[in-house]
Amino acid sequence: MTKKTLFYAVFFIVLLTILFLYNKYNKYNAKIVLPVLSYVNPFAFTDQNNNSFTNKTMEGKIWVVSYFFTSCKGICPNLNTALKTIAIEFKNDTNVKIITHTCQPEKDSIAVLKKYAADWEITPHQWYFVTGNKNELYYMARQSYLLDDPNNNRKNISDDFIHTQFFALVDKEGQIRGQIYDGLKQSDLKLLADDIRNLEKE
Repeated sequence: MTKKTLFYAVFFIVLLTILFLYNKYNKYNAKIVLPVLSYVNPFAFTDQNNNSFTNKTMEGKIWVVSYFFTSCKGICPNLNTALKTIAIEFKNDTNVKIITHTCQPEKDSIAVLKKYAADWEITPHQWYFVTGNKNELYYMARQSYLLDDPNNNRKNISDDFIHTQFFALVDKEGQIRGQIYDGLKQSDLKLLADDIRNLEKE
């Protein structure tokens, strides 16, 4: 093999290596555009520290939404355990928040929510437990977050009850993005974390 042939062989090997690494880098860092599913309507609730909590509170933030009730012994502890993994994963990112709404506001007072959050060792300004008017809480779950069938609305709100294992993901513009995530599935939790990172790149 002549020096000229060897030079070209080495040149093409180096070139192919550079192209391979470039494509791999771009694929890893490519922005994935998550679909828009819905939009957050204006709301006014109160958090576990008795602070006003509205849609404006979350402006410019990425947030995960869930519903629960404090006396639940079924899926709620599992859902909050799942959310705690998200909270830990993004603990150093002040733009990522978790909002857990009570579906039983008649029993889950602010004091009850505060004790529950303390028992779970929740970081107050990262994870909010909120309560408010039952009509508004349920309207948001069904019309904004798509966590329950809107057709489940009943004329008598006192007979109504939401018990859902699903999470919603909201972007900095107040749009529901990605998909509705099943909080009991590890694959969905991993996807949720990945989608949060994708929203951070936007």
